[in-house]
Amino acid sequence: QVQLVESGGGLVQAGGSLRLSCAASGSIFSINAMGWYRQAPGKQRELVARITSSNNLNYADSVKGRFTISRDNAKNTVYLQMNSLKPEDTAVYYCNADIRPVSSIRPMNYWGKGTLLTVSS
Repeated sequence: QVQLVESGGGLVQAGGSLRLSCAASGSIFSINAMGWYRQAPGKQRELVARITSSNNLNYADSVKGRFTISRDNAKNTVYLQMNSLKPEDTAVYYCNADIRPVSSIRPMNYWGKGTLLTVSS
């Protein structure tokens, strides 16, 4: 079984920083793209940042210059460093990854359960 486990959410004041982590575990053959999505109350889930296996990066316009995504392939972990946080960043943040399990010949898409970030004004 493959699973993604996020950590690092919490309560932070506007202007502050926080780092989210997401570790993939289980019977993993390979990991392709990894990314972070978020869903604020009453809104649809949206892409925050994504990083491919070749380290191509993609960011939502709303977080460019403030958030940085990175990955540690040796640890099967993706990070999201969030700086200059704003109240509108408040959301549940979900980890997402395209992972090829050992038991499969093709990659599958996985989601974590989410971690809540609350930014107070």
